Amino acid sequence: MKIAIASDHAGFELKEQIKLVFSELDFEDFGTDSQKSMDYPDTGRPASEAVASGACAKGILICGSGIGMSITANKVKGIRAALCFNPDFARLSRMHNDSNILVLPGRFIATAYAVDIIKVWLETPFEGGRHQYRIDKIEK
Repeated sequence: MKIAIASDHAGFELKEQIKLVFSELDFEDFGTDSQKSMDYPDTGRPASEAVASGACAKGILICGSGIGMSITANKVKGIRAALCFNPDFARLSRMHNDSNILVLPGRFIATAYAVDIIKVWLETPFEGGRHQYRIDKIEK
């Protein structure tokens, strides 16, 4: 499973740590490649489009607060990006909302905690059922 990953300058360090910890995963890195100031849509949009097109199965986006990446990703048709601050939010975003992009706040969580959130998010399946009906409404 290929996973799109992207950050802005504020999320760069966490992005790089995630790639190291999850080295067994197949990441497609959409940037950025340094802590030099840049605009989050420049990396978040292409990563989100890769998930929406099916080129990547899921995505992980990181910016300072997570808000900018969330807004950017959710502008792409077919994306259900969830900004998660803890493993419970990550679990629910998968179970109930079938989130296909996880957004993390790079300035507000430690790497170890981000790793816990990502593990839960990757391992949690979508429940379907009544939740699928709601997803269908969003898609319309």
